[in-house]
Amino acid sequence: MQSIKNKLLAAVQIGLLAFAGSAFAADKVYTANEGAAVVDVLDAASLKPLSSIHVGMKPHNVQVSPDGKFVWVTNMGEPGKMAADGAKQESEGGHHDKPGAVWVIDAGTEAVVAKVPVGKHPAHVVVSPDGSLAYVSNSADNTISVIDAATRSPLATIPVGKFPHGLRISPDGKEIYIADMKGGTVSVVDTASRKEVAQIPVGKMPAQVGFTPDGRLVAVSLAGENAVAVIDTATRKVAHKVSVGNMPIQLFVTPDSRTLVVANQGSHEKPGNSVSVVDLESFKVASTVETGAGAHGVVIDREGRYAYVTNSFADSVSKVDIKEGKVVKTVPVSKNPNGINMTP
Repeated sequence: MQSIKNKLLAAVQIGLLAFAGSAFAADKVYTANEGAAVVDVLDAASLKPLSSIHVGMKPHNVQVSPDGKFVWVTNMGEPGKMAADGAKQESEGGHHDKPGAVWVIDAGTEAVVAKVPVGKHPAHVVVSPDGSLAYVSNSADNTISVIDAATRSPLATIPVGKFPHGLRISPDGKEIYIADMKGGTVSVVDTASRKEVAQIPVGKMPAQVGFTPDGRLVAVSLAGENAVAVIDTATRKVAHKVSVGNMPIQLFVTPDSRTLVVANQGSHEKPGNSVSVVDLESFKVASTVETGAGAHGVVIDREGRYAYVTNSFADSVSKVDIKEGKVVKTVPVSKNPNGINMTP
């Protein structure tokens, strides 16, 4: 009897240890570094650099799957080609006229497990809420690639607006909103029919979109207007415009749908170095926080307390306390960090 009790106790202890390991696993931040052909991995709490994963040419954006098991990264170079260092990548240019690829990384082992060919100049990748599909914007093709996330095989190509860049999926998974940078519109794609069902005029150079988690609103960064347009999803019309910093690029909404954080990149001639924190009830800028030169990508943690920002011209990442309106820490990363994402 004692032997059985000991075995049961041991089994319970092992189970508790396994649960603790999964429940308290450290959150990670991932950055796509165009100038180094790597994805950098940081500890979210401390911003301590953990590793650098070699990927394809010109990695532009990165997305963690909803279950946290895989990291998807868009590479604007040729499918399957790996860059060993940043110097080679810089000399070969942006590859906007050639097909690119999206690579899949196992978040646990940090090994590249798939390389999926997509269209020309793949910009952003997102994964559906159920984790079954991935969508990639092909800027030079004016299309969206649909990929089976389990088999990592292309399923469809959807024509959209001119030079699609940032894209996000609605919280219910039914629609995709895509920022058409050269069209001045946001394309709306129905995920069931895999067809574009609308193009919403928004303004000059829309770069990225962001849904409020309640699905009511979509914010759109207008890099050519130094502003953000806010779309009412019920009417598919712009309901508000908010002036922000110089050349806003990426943006992200807090989990409570009340606050929007916008990264103001600027240009090489006139770099931006801040994020605008926008109140989504008054539709006014509540605060402006200085981060680093070329603030480009932004992601917010699940609690809505911290924003993580890539400073693309400064080769760094800043951690911003949203409520306090201040930078907690800034650390150096590999060259030219663009897109950023983190453990869901």
